[in-house]
Amino acid sequence: MAAARVKLQHVNVKLMLKDPAVVDLEPLIPIFHSWISGRVFEEMLLDIADYRHVPAGPGVVLIGHEADYSVDNTGNHLGIRYNRKAALEGDSQDALRQAARAALTACKHLEEEPRLGGKLRFNGQEIEVFVNDRLVAPNSAATFEAVRPDLEPFAQKLFRGEKYSLTYDSGRDPRSLFSVALKSSRPFSTADLLQNLAS
Repeated sequence: MAAARVKLQHVNVKLMLKDPAVVDLEPLIPIFHSWISGRVFEEMLLDIADYRHVPAGPGVVLIGHEADYSVDNTGNHLGIRYNRKAALEGDSQDALRQAARAALTACKHLEEEPRLGGKLRFNGQEIEVFVNDRLVAPNSAATFEAVRPDLEPFAQKLFRGEKYSLTYDSGRDPRSLFSVALKSSRPFSTADLLQNLAS
């Protein structure tokens, strides 16, 4: 019997970074402040939380009303993470694409930011999708089977039909957020992935 489909909300997308050892998180604080004052994104951005002192923690977080942006080191995997907190109209594809677009747009801004000297780069292939709602998506193999029918067309579009893998780690702590790793068979630039989502 097929698993019941899940309508995704509170989607997080994390883009893994290339050469994370060379990334200094200190300059992110003034950069994020400039994003707040400059109203760079559609969401209302409010404040910054600095968790650099926490090992394998959330890094530097730009806190917003509808969503948070961060350069996140949870699990010792440094990446750019978008955390959608407010409910979104539409279906699961809309939720996945909106979160991916937001994460990729933030990544593009950081890749082009002169104060970072080109050191912060998306690795072009690895993306992690989380669902920050344990009621809708408990961390289980059953949830993976329920969301796979939405993740597959999303990955097909994002990676423009290239081969990809979807990996669910069944050995993770069941109390952690449900997540799936998406990996393309070849690298893409952030601009390419944004164009793929828009086409």
